[in-house]
Amino acid sequence: MDKKVLQAQTIKAEAARLGFSACGLARAERVDQMQEARFRKWIAEGKHGEMDYLARNIEKRMDPRLLVEGAQTIVAVAMNYLPAHLPEKPPLARYAYGKDYHDVVRERLLALMQSLNLKPFEDGRAFVDTAPVDERYWAVKAGLGWTGRNGQLIIPRAGSYFFLGELILVHPADAYDSPKRNLCGNCRACVDACPAGALCGDGSMDARKCLSYLTIEHRGPLPEEAGEQMGDCFYGCDRCAEVCPWNRFARPTQEAAFAPSAELLRMKTEDWRTLDVETYRRLFKGSAVKRAKYEGLKRNIDAWKP
Repeated sequence: MDKKVLQAQTIKAEAARLGFSACGLARAERVDQMQEARFRKWIAEGKHGEMDYLARNIEKRMDPRLLVEGAQTIVAVAMNYLPAHLPEKPPLARYAYGKDYHDVVRERLLALMQSLNLKPFEDGRAFVDTAPVDERYWAVKAGLGWTGRNGQLIIPRAGSYFFLGELILVHPADAYDSPKRNLCGNCRACVDACPAGALCGDGSMDARKCLSYLTIEHRGPLPEEAGEQMGDCFYGCDRCAEVCPWNRFARPTQEAAFAPSAELLRMKTEDWRTLDVETYRRLFKGSAVKRAKYEGLKRNIDAWKP
């Protein structure tokens, strides 16, 4: 297949038209040695908890060319999810109030491919947290921002309330972006704010302590101290993002799919305490919250001490 040259400015313009907040391009190549060593050490220390999928296909995670044969370019995108309207004390992490981001961002990535006259699986593939792709690493390499001490991508003058996605394409581009300088400086607000002490301070975390992991990914009983640590939020945790100085620049999303339903906004503490299966299914139809399942959500609510 002839390799056409991708026009970086055209890609970015189309990405913006389709509702992406940021877009950048990086060469598809093996991750650098420091990143590979850091990830392998993190896995070896068991800090990924029960997320066994992270320990599988490590070679593909280290080299996107093993995931998409002939890959030459990675287009990294970010989409703002910060809801415009939330309860005063949100009981769910902010990302969880709208439709499932896997579906929304993937659909938009496929639309981006179509607008560029690219065909899925022929010219490349779209990924949204669904394959062994080191998303934050490639977002940094593509110049979107830097990785904060809480492990989240921070976009300059925009913050960290973003979903990430990628197109891994078999064509070269006429220009690639450069990583931005990490501007966290000496700030450790996120590390100090973590109620469970899960943040290591170097951009990594011990998932086994993290409330987001425990209330979403973890199966089985919660640690005894988790109920007190949850504070107002029983699904996920935004504490490290809430204190990040860069999030003072965050603005509400314009993406309608990420707007919470009126019924979800009306839920009070007593409503959550008596949540039944039917209400759960209605509230979270098409939502990423269903990953925790009804039983997991009830487990969290039972331990919750707002």
